[in-house]
Amino acid sequence: MSGRNNLITDVPGILVGNAHDERLASGVTVALLEDSVVVSGAVLGGAPGSRETALLEPEMMVAGVDALVLSGGSAFGLDAASGVQAWLRERGRGFMVGPARVPLVGQAICFDLLNGGDKTWSRYPPYRELGYAAAEAAGADFALGTAGGGFGATTVNLKGGLGSASAATPSGFMVGALVVVNAIASPVIGDGPHFWAAPYEHGDEFGGLGLPQRVTPDMQRLMWKGIQQPGSTIAVVATDARLSKAMTKRLALAAHGGLHKALRFAHALTDGDTVFSAATGYSSKKIEVRDVVEIGAAAADCLARAIARGIYEATALPCAPAHPAWRDRFAPPEL
Repeated sequence: MSGRNNLITDVPGILVGNAHDERLASGVTVALLEDSVVVSGAVLGGAPGSRETALLEPEMMVAGVDALVLSGGSAFGLDAASGVQAWLRERGRGFMVGPARVPLVGQAICFDLLNGGDKTWSRYPPYRELGYAAAEAAGADFALGTAGGGFGATTVNLKGGLGSASAATPSGFMVGALVVVNAIASPVIGDGPHFWAAPYEHGDEFGGLGLPQRVTPDMQRLMWKGIQQPGSTIAVVATDARLSKAMTKRLALAAHGGLHKALRFAHALTDGDTVFSAATGYSSKKIEVRDVVEIGAAAADCLARAIARGIYEATALPCAPAHPAWRDRFAPPEL
């Protein structure tokens, strides 16, 4: 069963904000975390772009970070974390080093430089200001589809986007996922409307179409953007369980399975597939080994659902060359 809003913010201790620039055709999504949240992550793509990922390893000193950023802009987009850091500093957030306070911000980026937007900024790219604006906008509710870090995202054959989903485990722990779908491959089966993530759908959150009657070999044919157009699916998964940093790392690794449930295919040499993980500790339930396993499985399912929701909710960019949105090709008129 999904959470109240079917968003990652159903996990207490996390707020999410979006900002984008239509002319740029790119944007930023920020997940703001409370002080006590434990954070880790796993980078399994072969061409990642990231910030502060090394300190998320279990053996490193700090337990977590103040915010996680999912951004477009390729390496230029890494400036977004500086804007989020400025927003946090103004509010007295950060890791204390003697009298100095340093906000810690983890980030992953996706490549959206060839989507038709105007990338001719002046000396510095605009992502720092977009990061600040996204942090300022953070709340429990936020837009999906062509929004935030997913504004300029694409897949091989459809417009990408920002997705989110949540669920409760059998033991009552809450799990959620937030994702920018800029995959090098495809979220749909063949050239039809059916999502690879269909077996994991809750209700009709991405159309309720189910699977086709038969998945033929031609439908399984590999389609991808090619070497000259890198892609990445970058995500945050979270739970309200109280996990150690090592088990939070395990959560990120388990959640990566959701990419293979929702995309054909993932974790390639030319993508930067990255999953951050957060354990907010809001639940007072005692955590057992069984719970850790179930939380990881639920996170993978949530991430698969979030990927499909990001595609389902997206709208095409008003620029050339623009990928068609799923709704442009397949949705009934009432959508």
